[in-house]
Amino acid sequence: MRWCECCWSNSSTGRRACSLAIPIIVNSRTLAPVLHLASASPRRRALLEQIGVAHEVVVTGVDEGALPGERPRDYVERLALAKARAAAAQPGRTPLPVLAADTTVVLDGELLGKPRDRAEGLSMLGRLSGRTHKVLTAVALLAGCGLEHLRTSVSHVRFRTIGPAEREAYWETGEPLDKAGGYAIQGFGAVFVAHLEGSYSGVVGLPLCETAELLQEAGIAWWGTIDP
Repeated sequence: MRWCECCWSNSSTGRRACSLAIPIIVNSRTLAPVLHLASASPRRRALLEQIGVAHEVVVTGVDEGALPGERPRDYVERLALAKARAAAAQPGRTPLPVLAADTTVVLDGELLGKPRDRAEGLSMLGRLSGRTHKVLTAVALLAGCGLEHLRTSVSHVRFRTIGPAEREAYWETGEPLDKAGGYAIQGFGAVFVAHLEGSYSGVVGLPLCETAELLQEAGIAWWGTIDP
């Protein structure tokens, strides 16, 4: 039997059997893609490849503005579903399941999306300095026949103190510009992270344990669910 990240237990055996359904679709050990990824993010592509899921990218344009009074969890879940639905509705698309995700950083109840410019990026880094923030990533999977699957990862990240000169230098790397919260935990921004509680892959942009659960629910195999 194979094991996923969510199968650990405190029992005497150290592990418990995963209750998720046995999948029926072969993964990237074949060359044919088994799903469409509704994201142009190279980080999400790399994470899917990490768990052996062959896929094709379908890029869509979705308004990422928050609704008035919208809670952070509702926001990321709405956008993940919107991205998946938009990709599924594209004409001429091969009828494959669609996976989409959305990530946001939350500090003091406020959404910190991608910084629009240098001033906003430096401001975000200054606010995050020496404090703990939340990173929410919602993952949506449309598996056909109107079935929609959804999971959300919530992680807590504590930054060490970041001085003004270091914030300036980090901005000049170009890394913060297209990242929620203005930093990349998988890049140069890793040096700011003093503590992480939750899902590292979720902070990067695609929580792999939750994603594997969705894939199994839809009958799509990842590496850990294929017999040799």
